[in-house]
Amino acid sequence: MAMQVLGMIGVAPSDGTSVHVIGGGIDAEYLAAFAQAHETSGFDAALVGYSSASAEGFQIASYCVAHTSRIKFLVAHRPGFIAPTLAARKIATLDNLSKGRLLIHIITGGSDFDQRRDGDFLGHDQRYARTDEYIEVMKKVWLNRKPFDHEGSHYKVEKANSEVHSYQTPHVPIYFGGISDPAISVGAKHADVYALFGESRANTAQIMQRINEQAAKYQRQPKYQLSFRPIIASTESAAWQKAESILSAVTPVKARTAVPEAETAKRLLRLSAQGDIHDERLWTPIAAAAAGSGNTTALVGTPKQVADAIAAYYQLGVDGVLIRGFDPYNDAIEYGQELIPRIKEATA
Repeated sequence: MAMQVLGMIGVAPSDGTSVHVIGGGIDAEYLAAFAQAHETSGFDAALVGYSSASAEGFQIASYCVAHTSRIKFLVAHRPGFIAPTLAARKIATLDNLSKGRLLIHIITGGSDFDQRRDGDFLGHDQRYARTDEYIEVMKKVWLNRKPFDHEGSHYKVEKANSEVHSYQTPHVPIYFGGISDPAISVGAKHADVYALFGESRANTAQIMQRINEQAAKYQRQPKYQLSFRPIIASTESAAWQKAESILSAVTPVKARTAVPEAETAKRLLRLSAQGDIHDERLWTPIAAAAAGSGNTTALVGTPKQVADAIAAYYQLGVDGVLIRGFDPYNDAIEYGQELIPRIKEATA
């Protein structure tokens, strides 16, 4: 089966070169057009991101479902702010209304600052322990047909019951992010798809091996998704010139300069410190400029060269790729014209 290709939608037009797409106010017409552009371009799904200041993801996904017909939406959801029983019903409701076009991405939160803006003061490891229990309770809601009790360290419910169950079976696919030791212990237990930032092929194989070893303890084998920022042009030299132009726009204006807390960001910075270019096309200076935040490692080259680079990860066992550009709307259209067909062909 060919690689699944995901994009990422934003709620309002970006101002110039964009590192992050989930902020800003809501432009409903733009949002609908952005979702439709992803569908027309051949993306299989689009991520609806999350931050403590961004628009609410389930409502965004519901709106986009109503303005599209095929594409799925991967909604980033952070445990700890609503009860897992309610979250399970919200997810099952939208899964039914969309007829199975919902995916859920569990993000536990790598930034204390962002967590505290919404009132969560648990530490990093405690958050992952809570996430473990949160997913456990959600699965009980989805899979049980009779009321159940649950008493754990973070949640207690009595006679929990839902009259709505997932449209997809056995439940909505669970994507999971995070590569600290506590994250892997939880993700390996629950993830249907493990989402990773784009690193070198050697690093990717290493982290997949760590996750697989943990998952084997539960007789599980997750699928994998990587995230990249393709920078493409008709010639390789033009693509590298385009990359340098993007870097010059990102560095003084858009980059985040805070010291990263998340292990994913720290790994990208370590990779960048080892060199600007890895495996011929993986380019790290923008990740360094953005302090490792977001999926900011780029693949640079012609559409065929970038598709071939992505296919090399497919050979490692990666099942999906999330691609988004620094000019989000226009890049999504260009990817549909030039890159996605080549990715599908190279991984068929």
